[in-house]
Amino acid sequence: MTRMSDIFTYEDILAEAMAEPRELVTVLRQGARATVTMAEPERMNALTAALMWQLHQRLQELAADPSVRVVVLTGADPAFSAGGDLALIERGARAVHQPEHEQGTLEPWRWIRRQFGGVARLIAGTDKAFIAAINGAAAGVGLAIAMTCDILVASDRAVLVPAFGKLGLVPEVGTSWQLTRRLGYQGAFAFFVGGRHVTAAEALELGLVQEVHPHDQLMAAVDRWCEQIVALPPYTLEMTKPLLRAAADMPWAQSLTMEEFAEANCFSTQTLPRAAAAIKARRS
Repeated sequence: MTRMSDIFTYEDILAEAMAEPRELVTVLRQGARATVTMAEPERMNALTAALMWQLHQRLQELAADPSVRVVVLTGADPAFSAGGDLALIERGARAVHQPEHEQGTLEPWRWIRRQFGGVARLIAGTDKAFIAAINGAAAGVGLAIAMTCDILVASDRAVLVPAFGKLGLVPEVGTSWQLTRRLGYQGAFAFFVGGRHVTAAEALELGLVQEVHPHDQLMAAVDRWCEQIVALPPYTLEMTKPLLRAAADMPWAQSLTMEEFAEANCFSTQTLPRAAAAIKARRS
């Protein structure tokens, strides 16, 4: 006999997530910047159904807000995110083996695609800059979401945990794409099958994060990135982010052509001639 706890449909899990009364994701707005914090520290910000749904909702709201130019994503200490909720994973795996569960793996697929994949696509596809402030452990899908961001700044307490293989999972939510471009095939393969914890210093050496700072200086370092980004003309960020993301999969000649079209548009702004005149004046 199937228990209610064995039922796993996308609609059921979503309804449970939406019924959560606690605020598990907070948003702090400061001018053109918004800081989004996954806030269930007693569970190391594990991506439960409720936290994941709230995260997706908050990011959708910020993506639609024209006043926001930079989104900082972090976790409440001591972790960035411990990754997928193990209870939810166990529940999904148990449910698909029930004879009454006619959809089989389609229900977990819907959650993986619409929630985990939905957040990753939003981060990559919006013209806002996303900065991951990795303040502690970033594991599994939590690591995948951090790596989708445009800039990764880490605390010296940060640790990257590729937990996929040990759980019996394949690389997920875009990490196979991210890591093969950073580490090459063999480096990415070793990262996954080794499954060992990578310290912040090692992550910097491998090019997995852009900066490492003492823990109490992490957000000050993120502030500096935010200031640099906000100081750019808005169209520069809006055009550069999709250009660079697309270039990763383009042949050189196609990338060059895309840059040429994009750069010509910059000449239609007043920003470019003013900036050129100011630099010329300083040099003379």
